[in-house]
Amino acid sequence: MNDENQHIWRGWADALHRWGVGGGAAVLLEVAGPFTLLAAQAVHLGQPLLDGWLPRRKLTALAGMLDDPENTQVFIQYLREAPNSEPGA
Repeated sequence: MNDENQHIWRGWADALHRWGVGGGAAVLLEVAGPFTLLAAQAVHLGQPLLDGWLPRRKLTALAGMLDDPENTQVFIQYLREAPNSEPGA
């Protein structure tokens, strides 16, 4: 897991909090379990089509988060934190 991906994930978590769906997104990721691996593969396969909507680095960050259960748990933790909070702050 790299710092750029964590920065991207924090941005997504902040946006989901602003939209009021951070908790729901966390629950969805928790119950999705192994289906996140399928979603990661869909992102990898669909990358040429999705390139017009999201920059490649964000698609790679999304696929990497979904592909690794530990990364998914880190993102869920970001979703569970108070908006705009940094660890150790």
